[in-house]
Order: sequence, then C-alpha cells, then structure tokens
Amino acid sequence: MSNIALPKIDQSIIERKKNIFSKLKKLTAPENFLSHEAEIKPYETDALAAYKQMPLGVILPESTEEVSNILKFCYQENIKVVPRGAGTGLSGGALPLQDAILISLTKFNKILEIDFANKCVVAQPGVTNLSITHAVQHKGFYYAPDPSSQLACSIGGNVAENSGGVHSLKYGTTTNNILGVEIVLMDGTICRLGGKALDQEGYDMLGLICGSEGLLGVITEVTVKILKKPQTVKAALIGFPTHEDGG
Repeated sequence: MSNIALPKIDQSIIERKKNIFSKLKKLTAPENFLSHEAEIKPYETDALAAYKQMPLGVILPESTEEVSNILKFCYQENIKVVPRGAGTGLSGGALPLQDAILISLTKFNKILEIDFANKCVVAQPGVTNLSITHAVQHKGFYYAPDPSSQLACSIGGNVAENSGGVHSLKYGTTTNNILGVEIVLMDGTICRLGGKALDQEGYDMLGLICGSEGLLGVITEVTVKILKKPQTVKAALIGFPTHEDGG
C-alpha cells in the first residue's frame, strides 16, 4: 500500500502545546480534554488502520457553543483541526495529524426531535445510524441509508462521508436523505443549512457539506428524512443476456 502524503508538521505548534492545552482545557470540562499517550492512542486511526498518527490532543465537546469556541481558538492560533465521528470510515477521513487537535463528537449522542408529520428526525451527530431506525420503527418508519457499519457509525460521520449501503440503489446515499444540518465553520461561525423540507431556496449548500469529510466545518446537528416501511419485501433474481441489457 502506498504512503499517504500528510501535511508537513508545524513544529511551532508542537513547541507551544503546553500553552495550547491549558487554553483548550478552559473551553470544556477538564475531563473532556485528553493529551496523555494512553488516552489518545485509540484516536490514532479510523477503520483504515494501515495508516496511523497520534494527534496533538483530543477534545470531546458537549455543546455547539463549545465546538464554536474551540474552532475559534484554533483558527486564531492557526492550529489544524480534525473532526471525528465513530471512527468507522475506511477512507482515512478521521486520520489525525501530529500538530492537530482531534475533535471527537461522541458526546453528541441524543435524538433531539422525531417529527412523524414531516417525516423527519433531528439528531446530534454522534447518534448511530441504526439508532434512528430503532427510534421510529414502532410507527412503521425507517432511515434508508444503511452502511455495513450502521450499528456503530454515526450520522454525522455519514454526512461527512456521504455514506450509503444496499438501499442506496433505490433511495440514494446520505446526500439524498438529509434535509438540514447545523455546522460550525472553521472560524467558529455557527450556521444552519436546510430545514425540515426538501429543496430549500438558494444554493445547494447541503450538497457541498455532504461528503466534505470535515474539511469545511464540524457538524453539530443533522435533520434526516424517514420513510414508511414497505408493506412487503421480496427477493428477485433477474437474468440478462448482456451487461448492456442489464444496465
């Protein structure tokens, strides 16, 4: 496997890490900032385990305001930031850097609203994909995109990676099933894109955010559409004489 060309390490950040750590600890609860090697070791890679790199530090915010303050500080201090969901991705999207602060969204794990009338769910980014279906299945609904890691992967990570699964052949990937997001830009600005309805007016900013792998901001809330379960499900095997006929 070829090596990934990672950004050059900023030694000035490494030299200032004690000062950086002391300031970051003031932006969240002290126990939510990790810097000892044993604490940050689990964050050195995502599911693409062939590539590993220890982050400078790991922070686990608990609110959008905390995320905003953290990003604002890192932006002002020219510190790299890597957002992380559940770490199940296979593209290296959550691979940290030695001079970067890794922001873990695992504490954002609540479903905020279930709106059956508008067929949507508002969830924090750390909620797992399958948890959304579990929360609405008693009313005959489900969330269509189904990555193979849906038991563990987070909905925020799904948006960042534009995840899909077997159902994507009919219902599309994540980008076809989200209605809105709350996102904190890298300078700390909090933005809301979309809402509870399809085809919001203006530019398709949701399409820009979905699949951006955390490069444009940190997602702190996601609104997804839910579908009614089909009345019956049957498997069918269809043969075609050529690939062209099958297409």
